[in-house]
Amino acid sequence: MNQIAIITSTPHFINSYIENSILKKTKERKAVSFHIIDLREFGLGNYQKIDDKPYGGGKGMILMSKPLFGAIDYAIDLMGKSSDIKIIYPNPSGIKWDQKSAKKVSCFSKTIMICGHYKGIDQRVVDKYVTHEYSLGDFVMTSGEIPAMVMIDSSVRLMSRALNSPESANTDSFTHDLLDHPHYTYPREIEGLNVPDILLTGHHGNIFKWRLKKRESLTEKKRTDLWELYKNKLKNWN
Repeated sequence: MNQIAIITSTPHFINSYIENSILKKTKERKAVSFHIIDLREFGLGNYQKIDDKPYGGGKGMILMSKPLFGAIDYAIDLMGKSSDIKIIYPNPSGIKWDQKSAKKVSCFSKTIMICGHYKGIDQRVVDKYVTHEYSLGDFVMTSGEIPAMVMIDSSVRLMSRALNSPESANTDSFTHDLLDHPHYTYPREIEGLNVPDILLTGHHGNIFKWRLKKRESLTEKKRTDLWELYKNKLKNWN
């Protein structure tokens, strides 16, 4: 079973997301176990302080090193102090997160995710503990909980036994360099809009070809960057 520890100052947010998403099912299937660690339990003084002003001046607050050291050490102890623990910090300066990143992280058996806040975390935490830094894109958020849960959600669904239908993940967008094809369900007609006839034939070979063509045309139209990569791969295969 994979283990994921999430260090956060808002554990109720993490709990709520897990209990109201596919992550709850993955937990029930014992594909993954979650350890939600409240950073404030490692805060300093009567007020459980976890942040302070930056040295050298400047606006904003920084998550302090000592509470994070304590929380990370506690998470490591929970996971048995093994050498295969990976510690991830969502950070704008990290590698841009994509499906390949999700696949890579899904193979980690033990992961600690640090949720930053404010202007970030003390650099010494990164220097001592962090093994991987990822970014959702070229923008900044007010806290690290949402980026952390995006990364966890997209990687956990690729783990063994996580989904009720694992084959579904194999046809997702970005899995094979293409966007996903259009999907339809009941009713067959609504307000003059119909399900394509090919999907009603039951001819799986023709349906597969239709879906592949749709994936290619959508990718060419909407993501020219992916389309160029896909075309180059086809050339190399041929």
